[in-house]
Amino acid sequence: MFGKKSNQSVQSGPNTVETVIGKDSEFKGILKATGAVRIDGSLHGEIIGNGDIIVGESGEIEASIDGRNVIIAGTVHGNITATGRLEIAATGKLYGDIYTGSLVIDEGALFQGSSKAQQPVQEKESVPAVS
Repeated sequence: MFGKKSNQSVQSGPNTVETVIGKDSEFKGILKATGAVRIDGSLHGEIIGNGDIIVGESGEIEASIDGRNVIIAGTVHGNITATGRLEIAATGKLYGDIYTGSLVIDEGALFQGSSKAQQPVQEKESVPAVS
């Protein structure tokens, strides 16, 4: 507890939460992010990202969401496009249409809307150039 602090580095990458909208915060507009986003407050507008988007239990969203993996534990009013996976946790509520490669709805979750399946996006492998 009172010992030497360990050197912990913050990892960067698509799974690192780089943008946080806190519980008592409100955002209106278009949020564009390259890393993971976590929303525990209120957001009205649009979310565009190529990383993961997490809506915490206290999150209240009125926006369209476009991201890789989307996890909903709060309330979302809006359409969602998830190139990877969409998960609605037991505490989650989604009112809107979805377009995703993989859908998980936990027992107790609420989903009102329609869903369309797409092929999940595979991580791109490097392809040698053809001369």
